[in-house]
Amino acid sequence: MLVLTRRLGESIWINDDIRIVIQNIRGNQVRVGIAAPREMVVHREEIYQKIHQENREAMSPEGSVDSLGELFHQMKAEKREQKNDTEKGRSL
Repeated sequence: MLVLTRRLGESIWINDDIRIVIQNIRGNQVRVGIAAPREMVVHREEIYQKIHQENREAMSPEGSVDSLGELFHQMKAEKREQKNDTEKGRSL
């Protein structure tokens, strides 16, 4: 890991298209601005970890079965609602 020291307003460049700027320093918090191309995905650490955790759960056999079961029940309920709507339309 490269460790750099920066002061307020100073920048760090990654390649030619990512710029990281120290925006504000207050106590033990640092506000960082990141300028990157739109196609570059940037997440805070906790969001990044949550996304990966949810992806792992979705890929696990239990997660897949649970998700499929929920989807099946949703589709079944929607089909039932459509059938009821059709029958109501005929009786009018």
